This record gives sequence, C-alpha cells and structure tokens, in this order.
Amino acid sequence: MKFSDLKFNDFLDGVSTRVTFGDYDLSVVRHSGSYGGSKGLYEIGVFKGDDMVELAGITAEGDTIKGWLTEKDVTKIMDKMDKLQISLHLARPVRWRGW
Repeated sequence: MKFSDLKFNDFLDGVSTRVTFGDYDLSVVRHSGSYGGSKGLYEIGVFKGDDMVELAGITAEGDTIKGWLTEKDVTKIMDKMDKLQISLHLARPVRWRGW
C-alpha cells in the first residue's frame, strides 16, 4: 500500500484516515494541532481496538504517536505494519491436537 492509496476524510481543519493491519489500526492525520501539520506533514497513531498503543518499530518506546512525517515516511510505516501483520499472523500459536 502506498500513500496515494489512502482515502482521507475532512477532520478538524485538516484530514484523517485509518487503515487496518490485522489487530491494529494506523491513524494518519494532518491538521493544525498535529505534529508537523502546520508544515504540511503528517502524524500517525497506532490503535488496538479503542486504545492507542505503542508498537515497536513503528512508534518510540513510551509513545503512541509519531509526527513530522512525509508521505514517503507514511508509506514506509504502512509497509512495516503490513510486514508486522504477516509475521504476527505466522507467529500465532497452533493448538496441538496430539498424535
């Protein structure tokens, strides 16, 4: 998925969208209150259900958002989220049914 594939909706005085990757949603926003929004840059947040969460490799430890992102940066994050979704799916435990 590329940045150009995102479908934004009006949000506050800017735009917002959400993309689902397995158990996680990636929120992408740009508005006057977002980190970098006044410079035309984007901010992302990661959700699991209704909760914002930190996600290793996507957000910094102890943080649930990341700002000051270019369109290229957002595309790279979506690529990581897609790869993470695949690895988490493959890593799920399998119930052993015996011999």
